Amino acid sequence: MTFELNATSRAQQGTGASRRLRKAGQLPGIVYGGSAEPTAISLDHNSMYYTLQNEKFHTALINLSIDGAAAGQVLVRAVQYHPFKQQVQHIDFQRVTAESVIELKVPLHFVNGDTCQGVKLQGGAISNILNEVQVRCVASKLPEFITVDQGNLAVGNLSVHLSDLVLPEGVQLVSLLRGADLAVSMLNGAKG
Repeated sequence: MTFELNATSRAQQGTGASRRLRKAGQLPGIVYGGSAEPTAISLDHNSMYYTLQNEKFHTALINLSIDGAAAGQVLVRAVQYHPFKQQVQHIDFQRVTAESVIELKVPLHFVNGDTCQGVKLQGGAISNILNEVQVRCVASKLPEFITVDQGNLAVGNLSVHLSDLVLPEGVQLVSLLRGADLAVSMLNGAKG
């Protein structure tokens, strides 16, 4: 899924300027990376707040236009939220091309946990240890999510490890590249 964003450039920077933007219903941000200089931008806060609720937005290539001119494709790199208000404080975007090799956290989607033998017949409960994993791939092959099949969890087969995940072609787990093999989910409390 591709998202389209329209932003305006901003000349004023700093705490006071950002505070004035937020009061006017705008969201301050920055676009960096690639061969171009970093560009300070502002976006409509309310539309960005609801767009950020979509999980796909955080792992999608975004077509950004600044002041009506195409600025290229970007990825969301950092989002800062207010500690207790429903307000986004700042957003960072990184310029990428379809051939850029990137590292990004991708969410895990768990399936078949409620129908596995360890839960249904043996009285166990599944505990998901990780919610997301860091992957390395070409930007054009970045997956929205990675599916974790928990259908084989039972007594004697108590966990799903990162090495057990089925990854899309061209996607590598950074943890495995660094020699770590963590458990993604485990079956607890099974009666033996």
